[in-house]
This record gives sequence, C-alpha cells and structure tokens, in this order.
Amino acid sequence: MPGLFLGWCTWRESIPGGSIGRAVPWPGTRPRYGRRSRDTREVAVKPPPFAYAAPATLEEAIGLLTEHAETEPRVLAGGQSLIPLMNFRLAKPGYLVDLRNVAGLSGIRREGEVLVIGAMTRMSEVERSPEVAVAAPLLAEAIGLVAHAPVRNSGTVGGSLAHADPAAELPAVALALDAELVAAGPGGARTIPAAGFFQGPYSTVLAPDEILTEIRLPVWPGGGHSFTEFSRVHANFAVVAVAALVDLDGDRIRRAALALAGVAPVPVRATSAERALAGAPAADAGTIRAAADAAAADLSPAGDLHASAETRRGLARTYLRRGIELAVTRARNER
Repeated sequence: MPGLFLGWCTWRESIPGGSIGRAVPWPGTRPRYGRRSRDTREVAVKPPPFAYAAPATLEEAIGLLTEHAETEPRVLAGGQSLIPLMNFRLAKPGYLVDLRNVAGLSGIRREGEVLVIGAMTRMSEVERSPEVAVAAPLLAEAIGLVAHAPVRNSGTVGGSLAHADPAAELPAVALALDAELVAAGPGGARTIPAAGFFQGPYSTVLAPDEILTEIRLPVWPGGGHSFTEFSRVHANFAVVAVAALVDLDGDRIRRAALALAGVAPVPVRATSAERALAGAPAADAGTIRAAADAAAADLSPAGDLHASAETRRGLARTYLRRGIELAVTRARNER
C-alpha cells in the first residue's frame, strides 16, 4: 500500500541535543490549530495528533515504548502501511518511535546455512542483493511483486512482517521457509518461529514494547522455488498468493514446502499438499494436480468484494499447481 500523504501534513526537524522530533508546518502552509506539550508541538495534520521520537539506540527505542505505553505507541519502520492507516484514522497511535536512526537493525549477512536480514532493511535492497538471490531466491522473487518500486525503496522487511497483512507476500515467504523472527524487549531478545508469529489480520505475538530486530531464513537447497500470485491490478495486494519450495532427490520430490496468502486470516501452510508430494515423481503432473486439489479442499477462505470464497479456493488450486510445477522445473534446472 503506497504511503501517500494527502491534504495537511508536517515535516519534522531534530531538537539539538535530543532525539524528540519537533513538528513544524510544511513550508507554505498555515496550521489551523496547535497545542504545546513538554517536548513536542502538535499542528494540524491529516492523522490524529501524535508525539514523535527518533532514538539512536535499540535500548532507547524500547524504553520509549515502555515509558509511553498508555498512549498506545507504535514503531515506525518504513511507514508504507502505518502512515496510510493513520491518515484514514484507522490507526491512532499517540506516540511514534521512528527506527530509522537505530544502528544495527539493517543489513544482510550469511551465517552458515542461515540468511540473516535486519528488520529495517529496505525491500529494494533485498530485491537487488546477490546474497539473497543465492540463499533465498523465493524471497527475492516475492519482493519483486510488492507494490511499486517507490514503496519498496521505503518499505522494510520487518515492517511488512510485523504489519501482518493476510494478503502480503513476505509473511507467506517466512512461513514457507520456516523462518525465525528475533524480537527485543525490556526482558531481552527472543526468537519466534514464523509458524507461531502471526495471530490474525494485522496481529502478531509481538508485545507492545517489543521490536522486531532480524529475520533468520534457513537456506533451501536445490533452487526449486516459485512465488506466484493473482491480483486484479498490477502491484495491488494479492487475492491469492502461493510460495512454493521443492527439493528433489533424483527424479523424485524429496520434500516440498507450500504457503498461501489471501485465503485465511493468517498465511497458511498447505500441509496436505506437502505430504502428497513427498516421494512422488517430479514429472508426474497427476500427482501435482492431486496435491493442489487436496490443499484447496482444506481451505475455508472468506469472500469479499475482491473475490468470493469459491473463487479464492479455485485460484488457490490453480496457483498451487502452477507454483509447484514452476518450482519443480527450476529444481531440475529447466526453462
């Protein structure tokens, strides 16, 4: 979702010697009202009034979330989802903690058979990374389908995962790869399996005073991957998306990992299809079709203005089959 400011907006400049932002009018505008507090000045903006801080350390950021707990604070990562929600007043945080100045939250590195991505790493950096292309090509392919380039230039990997939109691409990728997400809070750091991270639409197990710091992705062997999705308009959220991973043993499928987005309140694994594919001949179109049918039969998607429940189930069946076939083709190094 593009983060567009419409109507009244503000820009902020740092107070010398402090990390609290000072809200001032956008050049050429005149505030309609104002109210002073101890450390911020609020001016007319499209979202509800809020205080703002841009800490320099992770400890300071966590401390601010704890200190201002009564204001329902929110972390600002890329802002491509949160800011539009605030502009429509669907989200009304009283305090924003901007992570852009916090050192150590971005970057990409390989630790043996694990690819580690900092939560504040921009999507465009991941999309262009040679390390990601080798270690997690599924992630690179999925990010290329996220919105438009300007959104990927600002949006962050951690921001997308923590936002937990049920139609978003990255939660499905994390689930398919059995990723681990590392969060830091007042009690220290903890590691959360992707399978237990998402609780519902826009809801995760993160505590209000916890911050997602990095994502750990196991390297999938063999190169058999695909990310396919159906959206009504290019770069819109997917009606249905499928992340597929296949590992071959000769001409047979050793194992498969399949995850879907857009068909449930959270991304889901197609476990019945995974079981049906394990040990099957890689070139057996009938087995692949049967696996997709079995997975689709397990789904109970909700209908909405974008697609009925039956349409989503049919799309899931079709894109599961396409995704598995493409992953198998790549695993066999075919074109």
